[in-house]
Amino acid sequence: MHYNCLIVDDEIELAKMTAEYFQMFDVKTEYVDSASSCYDFLDKNDVDLILLDINLGDGSGFDVCKKVREHYQLPIIFISARQSDDDVLIALSIGGDDYVKKPYSLSVLLAKVKVNLKRVEQLKKVSETSEEAPKSDDMILDSTTMSVTIRGKRVTLKAKEFALLNALYVHKNTIVTKNQLFDEVWGDSFYSDGTLNVHIRKLREKLEEDPNNPEFIKTIWGTGYILEI
Repeated sequence: MHYNCLIVDDEIELAKMTAEYFQMFDVKTEYVDSASSCYDFLDKNDVDLILLDINLGDGSGFDVCKKVREHYQLPIIFISARQSDDDVLIALSIGGDDYVKKPYSLSVLLAKVKVNLKRVEQLKKVSETSEEAPKSDDMILDSTTMSVTIRGKRVTLKAKEFALLNALYVHKNTIVTKNQLFDEVWGDSFYSDGTLNVHIRKLREKLEEDPNNPEFIKTIWGTGYILEI
């Protein structure tokens, strides 16, 4: 079966309430309470997005994220009562697309989920219609596989990494502000610089020969970034 959202959280009542709320707004949602149940569910069903708690009865959400990332490119949003910046940075650096702290607002969480689901749907449409990928002499983006080819070398990206690179590519060789990237990639401007910095760093590690001296993704201090190609 196909589901828009899978909630992985051992707080059963909260997961159930969140799933029921999402269902009211036509976001088909199911919930499980453990890492093992998550793997089993993904084996048997098609899922667009995961909401993932860190503290699970049979393991860590961090480990779940790493394992899911080995096989799937779907968006992963962490939902956790853990408040430290270190937890947020770890979650984002291992493949999480966002981090929402508990207690969360159902309406705000739903808005974040819908933004990511809209992006998933857009990527599916591009794949179905075989739309021509953006190209330049040095860089070719392929939205059907969420990959980029740089001077003949193909690199597969995670969903949020590809969305961020695509946003920079659309405005290539011009400065893109941080707020503009938050709006285009995350759907709003209420994110910390840390979220963006982590994703930029991961992109540079994958795309640049020397991430500390980037050739393509340049920082414009106090303003944003520019993709030079």
